[in-house]
Amino acid sequence: MMKDILDKNDTRFITVAMSDTNGLLRGQKVSRKSFEGILHAGMGMSPVTLALDPTDEILNLPGVSDDSADFHDSPLAVDTDTVRSIPWEVPGHDLLVLSNYTGETAAMCPRAMLSGLIDKADSMGLSLKYGLELEYTLFEETSESIAAKGFCDLTPATVHASHDLVIYQTAQSEWYTAVADMCDALKIDLAKMHEEIGPGFMEACTGAGGGLEPADQTILLKNFMRALAMRQNKTITYMARWSEQADSQSAHIHVSLKGEDGTPLFWDETKPDNMSDTFRYFIGGMQTYIGQMMLLFAPTVNSYRRFAPGTFAPPALTWGIENRTTCFRVVGHDAGSLRVENRLPGSDANPYLTVAATLAAGLAGIAQKIEPDEAVSGNGYVPSEQEPRHYPRTIVHAIAALRESSFAREWLGDAFVDGFSATREAQEVAFQHMVPDTELRRFFELG
Repeated sequence: MMKDILDKNDTRFITVAMSDTNGLLRGQKVSRKSFEGILHAGMGMSPVTLALDPTDEILNLPGVSDDSADFHDSPLAVDTDTVRSIPWEVPGHDLLVLSNYTGETAAMCPRAMLSGLIDKADSMGLSLKYGLELEYTLFEETSESIAAKGFCDLTPATVHASHDLVIYQTAQSEWYTAVADMCDALKIDLAKMHEEIGPGFMEACTGAGGGLEPADQTILLKNFMRALAMRQNKTITYMARWSEQADSQSAHIHVSLKGEDGTPLFWDETKPDNMSDTFRYFIGGMQTYIGQMMLLFAPTVNSYRRFAPGTFAPPALTWGIENRTTCFRVVGHDAGSLRVENRLPGSDANPYLTVAATLAAGLAGIAQKIEPDEAVSGNGYVPSEQEPRHYPRTIVHAIAALRESSFAREWLGDAFVDGFSATREAQEVAFQHMVPDTELRRFFELG
């Protein structure tokens, strides 16, 4: 089948891409002859790719980028089911296929990790169905103009806060149309787009599906919307919070489970709110274990600025029925739509990792039959008599929580826990020695 695709496209070169821990696609454009060899033997790429910060600062990853490193290559396995077209490339050069690490390096590879947990669910007779939301801010700025302004006084695509405002949506129809056209070529099931809260603030959502496909699509959407913006002399940011005035940016996950025969497992019309025991245990598992894996949902120093008061970031690991002030929001009114929305992940997180962590916690809840706390009714931001389940609010505490989590080590593996926490610690240590602009403004003259 792959040969037929290559022949039909008169392929000369094809891009082989993989996701680093930040969710950035990295890869190489290889000739057809080379690709045919890769299909059989894999493609070599150094695991140091998994130790890179977004701008290629090499973080500490024991055995990979430390003093013992030899910067060897590890094999990438191509997933031929993921082949699609890059919309702006000319025929013969436009095909792209996703891949992931195999062998020892698979333990640190985000896509390989999610694949393993999906297999784990399958072995339990459970089939994952999920979709993702992706919030971002669009600017009428280039990389050069942003740097010239020192990342201050930037011009967003719209001036005012504009949640669902059709006027702005219509005024930016060229952008929305271009995103939709891009998604067609990339085989992304683009389910929804709209204006969000804040100037230039938008959201795009992928449709629900199974296997790796929704996460693959979200990774592609996230990367290629950046490329689309560049091509239009614009810029996108997925920072959790890019200024004190901006709202927080998230990437919510909508999750449900089906049985081997396709039966929705979260629905039981004999139970309160039609929530099955399986559904309740899934939420109980998320409440119990997700806080230990906070580093996957908030992976950068900036991520924790999202949880400032006054934003829609969840205040605690609470849950509720159709309640956006809780972390885990139960959504849907029939067997086919009932699901839970995990509102904890930031837009800066890697979708493979956030889905993997969500699934691991939920599966453990089912296996251990963990009952959730009482549902929150009313405003979840208002303190209640019930002691809330908290999560780490700084990257330092999140690193410690992941390292100390026996659950994370059991479900995600020692290699991932030790490696990922080491890279984030390296990032945090580097930032300790930097002087933020806010400190200059507060202390330079009169401090």
